[in-house]
Amino acid sequence: MSSGLNKSGMNQSSLNKGLNKEELRIRLLVVDDEQSIRKLCVTVGEALGFICMEAESGDSALALLEEQPAHMVLTDMVMPLMSGLEFLEKVKKLLPRTEVALMTGHGSIETAVQAMKLGAYDYITKPFSPLEELRLFLRRMAEKIRLVEENEFLRQRMDSETAVHGIVGSSAKIQEVMRMVSRLKDTRTPVLIFGESGTGKELVARAMHFRGAFAARPFVAVDCGSLVPTLIESELFGYEKGAFTGALKTKQGLFQAADGGTIFLDEIGELPLELQAKLLRVLQEKEVRPVGSNQRIKVDVRVIAATNRDLEAAYKIGAFRKDLYFRLNVVTLHVPALRERRSDTPMLVHWFLERYAPGSELRVSNAAMKALMQYDWPGNVRELENCVERAVALGNGHIIDSGDLPPAIAAATASLPASGQDSSDLDSGVVPAAVAESPQTPPSTTDLEDIERATIQRVFEQVHGDKALAGRMLGISRATLYRKLKRYNIPGSGSDSSSHTLQ
Repeated sequence: MSSGLNKSGMNQSSLNKGLNKEELRIRLLVVDDEQSIRKLCVTVGEALGFICMEAESGDSALALLEEQPAHMVLTDMVMPLMSGLEFLEKVKKLLPRTEVALMTGHGSIETAVQAMKLGAYDYITKPFSPLEELRLFLRRMAEKIRLVEENEFLRQRMDSETAVHGIVGSSAKIQEVMRMVSRLKDTRTPVLIFGESGTGKELVARAMHFRGAFAARPFVAVDCGSLVPTLIESELFGYEKGAFTGALKTKQGLFQAADGGTIFLDEIGELPLELQAKLLRVLQEKEVRPVGSNQRIKVDVRVIAATNRDLEAAYKIGAFRKDLYFRLNVVTLHVPALRERRSDTPMLVHWFLERYAPGSELRVSNAAMKALMQYDWPGNVRELENCVERAVALGNGHIIDSGDLPPAIAAATASLPASGQDSSDLDSGVVPAAVAESPQTPPSTTDLEDIERATIQRVFEQVHGDKALAGRMLGISRATLYRKLKRYNIPGSGSDSSSHTLQ
């Protein structure tokens, strides 16, 4: 990405930081060839708490939207070179969910009807008299966007975990990831995903692709760290017959295979510097040149990259190209390590139990769940999955106890005080939410019961009493949920209470 100024005069790198820090704020783009009108609209928008951008023409606005998508666009109807209606059509093709409103000093019923047919939110006449009219207009527009996005997020929470491609969890940090996926799924904005190995960066990339407008288009995943250095270029960009020894026929590269869709470049930090320069050119020119060919081929792909390295530190010491870093780093998304979201561990455990022992009545003992909650998981979710698979293979088919866990993980409970409670008493393994983050202070059995009750009650209230949805969010069966609701006497959970569904 260019490090210069955009049309609103904001530095791009600072704008990126604003996106990450302020991702819940409405982004407004004002398009008008009159600077005074732009400044007036930006002033009103900023007073309403929006992040505002401006452009003086349809062409410059479209270029800006490709780099920095907006939730709302307010555009003049009459502009040089491109009319407001033409601009509206192009925006709707580029960003279908962006709301576009038109400003005109030549308003008419015919124009308004035409704009509505093209997907406009509404139109407002100039001059704005009184100014409060513009303020109320923008506020209503923003409320519609917030309502649509909130409903979209709630629908995602209602879906089973498979519908979000394996992103399992209800902690605040994983919900933040899901919100970002929801905001980015319909855009062509480059995304750079940071996270340790095993956190599920590819799952996030797949959710971003398959949950949005690109779902029916190609998704190509490339593990940059596993490609043979001498073959990386030909794999990415393709090659012509006879380009090198063994090139017996022309082969399409991975960028061409992803044309029209998404290419996911995993462990982008492992690419050699020479290939980084060629990749940068592809991203800038949107074309590839196969090895051994003089022809350039146009490609239209959305790029999602991922890394477990600190690329900012890498480019400062010359291990990664600075210009490529800023080209990829339009929006950053951090996938938390499992130790940063311990409350999701029980839900993940039951998710993997369903995968490796479907339909069984396998339970996790209190001692085993304590050990799983206390372990730091250097290999993150991938290590937890391997642990559960091992426990299923070694267990007795009825209960997973500490002895079924790897020694390093089972050792987490070696110093726990003995409990008079049966080891299978907390069979659901719901435990989460307020579990202490430090392994040196393991919770007592009473603490775990209190935490479990608070977690179930919180989730039950969030879903307004929908037991099926609550069970999915907690990672337990409906029968187990009924037993827990009765045991803890959760308010509003009576068997005669009706089930509600979030809309």
